[in-house]
Amino acid sequence: MHVVIMGCGRVGSTLAHSLESRGHSVAVIDQDADAFRRLGPDFAGITVTGAGFDGEVLRQAGIERADAFAAVSSGDNSNIISARLARETFGVSRVAARIYDQRRAQVYERLGIPTVATVRWTADRMLRHLVPEGNVEIFRDPTSTVSIVEVPVHKDWIGRQVRVLEEATGARVAYLIRFGIGTLPTGSTVVQEGDQVFMLVSDDIVATVTSVAATPPEGGH
Repeated sequence: MHVVIMGCGRVGSTLAHSLESRGHSVAVIDQDADAFRRLGPDFAGITVTGAGFDGEVLRQAGIERADAFAAVSSGDNSNIISARLARETFGVSRVAARIYDQRRAQVYERLGIPTVATVRWTADRMLRHLVPEGNVEIFRDPTSTVSIVEVPVHKDWIGRQVRVLEEATGARVAYLIRFGIGTLPTGSTVVQEGDQVFMLVSDDIVATVTSVAATPPEGGH
């Protein structure tokens, strides 16, 4: 893939290196030429000095052959304008924008542009580490109907199959994190000690799902 990144701050430079290490070609745009120092001497991609919402700058970065575009500058307006330009003018299929204002992020999600609302994401992740019994939302779909939440499970669920947990809660297990690595379980996967369980829920069942998972399964262990 060829990926164009607008913004060479900490997120943009880290993203650029991650993509390059996976074998993708990368172009990075920033208005400040000094920002490219963050990429280091090993970066083999393109750097373009200019505004990411300038069509000519985007062309220099290879937007016309790009498979994906990430807008991760420090400005919400710049990010969303450039993301819409990439999608609507240049037809890039995979576009994502970093947005600091959570309310704006929800509006842009409805326009079909995936957003990462930085402050909310960071706060949610921090909360999950500080208050592990809290019910923290990891993902919400653009229609705001379905979400993925981490569901703390009672210790007596350890040794039980995922399908038993799904039948009891009426929700589907989206994935597990086991030994720090995300895992897609099957119905016969057995819940192990230390597993973090993430479930797909709708708003009307989240309280029930959380409650059922937090109590021992019927019939004891």
